[in-house]
Amino acid sequence: MRVGQNIEKLIPYVPGKPVEELEREMGIKNAVKLASNENPLGPSPKGLALMKKYIKQLHRYPEGGCYYLAEKLSKKLGVKPENILFGNGSNEVLEIIGRTFYEHGDEIVFSQYAFIVYKLVAQALGAIYHEVPANNLGHDLANMLNYIHPKTKIVYLANPNNPTGTMFTKKEFKNFMDRVPQTTLVVLDEAYSEYVDSPDYPDGLQFLKKYKNLIIVRTFSKIYGLAGLRIGYACGDKDLISYMNRVREPFNVNTLAQFAALGALDDEDHIEKTKKITREGFEYLYKELDKIGLEYVKSYGNFILIKTPMKGNDFYNLLLKEGVIVRPVGGYGLPDYVRVTVGTPSENKKFITATRKVLKKT
Repeated sequence: MRVGQNIEKLIPYVPGKPVEELEREMGIKNAVKLASNENPLGPSPKGLALMKKYIKQLHRYPEGGCYYLAEKLSKKLGVKPENILFGNGSNEVLEIIGRTFYEHGDEIVFSQYAFIVYKLVAQALGAIYHEVPANNLGHDLANMLNYIHPKTKIVYLANPNNPTGTMFTKKEFKNFMDRVPQTTLVVLDEAYSEYVDSPDYPDGLQFLKKYKNLIIVRTFSKIYGLAGLRIGYACGDKDLISYMNRVREPFNVNTLAQFAALGALDDEDHIEKTKKITREGFEYLYKELDKIGLEYVKSYGNFILIKTPMKGNDFYNLLLKEGVIVRPVGGYGLPDYVRVTVGTPSENKKFITATRKVLKKT
């Protein structure tokens, strides 16, 4: 069966193996997973409690428009329900944007070392895309403007960026948006926005009214701890959201995800505990990595990009034998790095202990 060349050349996203399978293969026990930027405290307790109330309704189709969730989230964000679209994780939202607005001959722009899904979307669409060289592993917004011309339909930005953890500022973003033509859609991926406490961080919601060509994408996977339920959302001009809803699959967000997210929105205690454990984890990991002498990138997310003294994949395999799972990022063009999620104190300590042991052997 023939497929398009864009699909034939597409390299799929490679997920990690289940922890239980890795333990069986490696002959280890009590492995810790610090590979996927998950919330180490688990899912929101209030989200779980509300979700459980609706388990007996699973013979019914989900509410197609996420009505109750849209009403509640709109009040929290200060937008109208018609400005919000929900997806099966923010990944689906990013894909819906591409399928909605891309036309043959259009071009897509994103940064080097940016979230790999942007490239996958562009390749799946068969779009011409430009991967703009990074500046200190982060977005170079000034240079990205040089790649935007009349055929540029979509620009994907991640702030903070995954996997580097870098952040661009309010001033940089405003200067960028002021110079982007209205015919180019800017997609601002804020999957890790809740972790940022910098006064220079440009909260995308504050820019929506001024820039009609801006769409914000966020997720319940990270700070809310609902990664396994797959639910994310977009905020933008109601006309843009309306077009996206024409492309969105019916019932794309399952019932349990909707109600877990509904409950999680009220769980300020869980959010604050997550921020606290992440902040303390950074303090510990930065201090220990400095002692060891490993380079790292200061992160605004819930993970750290660490430069390894060997190929990142080799470092990953050596840590596996010690029961620690991290993420090599060679697929991002960073073969000498690994990405490590900030975990619980015991998980962070196990990672540092394993790192010292591995480096001592090499």
